[in-house]
Amino acid sequence: MHHRVGFWAAILTVLLTAATAIAGVATPARSGPFCGPTTWACVPAPYTDVAQFIPGDYLWLIPAMLLAPVFVVLMAAVHDYAPEPRRIFTRIALAFALAYAVVIGVDYFAQFAVVIPSLQAGETESLSLFTQYNPHGLFIAGEAFGYLAMSLALLCAAPVFAGGGRIERAIQWLFIGGFVLAVAALVALWIVGGDLIAFEVSVLSINWIVLIASGILLSVAFRRALGSTGARPIREPEERAK
Repeated sequence: MHHRVGFWAAILTVLLTAATAIAGVATPARSGPFCGPTTWACVPAPYTDVAQFIPGDYLWLIPAMLLAPVFVVLMAAVHDYAPEPRRIFTRIALAFALAYAVVIGVDYFAQFAVVIPSLQAGETESLSLFTQYNPHGLFIAGEAFGYLAMSLALLCAAPVFAGGGRIERAIQWLFIGGFVLAVAALVALWIVGGDLIAFEVSVLSINWIVLIASGILLSVAFRRALGSTGARPIREPEERAK
């Protein structure tokens, strides 16, 4: 049963991530360094004259918000998939996954529960700090922190797949590579003095690619585990030593 949950969590992760990526890329950047000549309406500070962009600019948040609990379920399934000596890593991964889910859930839900109703009612005083259009606002900071926590969760889950077959090794290196690229983007942008929004776009893009690729591979791994006779798909270190 637990591997079946993992299989469907992996499939949902792929679908929701793909939907988020497609909708996110299709949504024009209306402020910050990515708002260029191809964008028909760049929003100036204080980034509150945006009611005309509701609901279109906020649709991408729906699959992104649904992804948060699904990712936690996926990490819980990976925890159950892991052999006992490696479950310390998946417990840490679950902690970071929960941190991601809470921060992103609050960040995105606030757009629907606070920002959109305030914009529609014309109550824009002090709203600048919370709107998604502010490149230096809390929304971008929350996204950057949340997806960095996701990268940490994936890194901590990587040891689960060490010593497995080709699919398991591919998952392991996707998890590690995603974290390395995220940290490299953070350090590089800090060195060159780049905007936080540049890191936010970078870490989102990296994690989207990692989640889609690893989600497909994880669905295969969980599917194989479903066909097993109850033995764990990755053997215990003690078993390999015998």
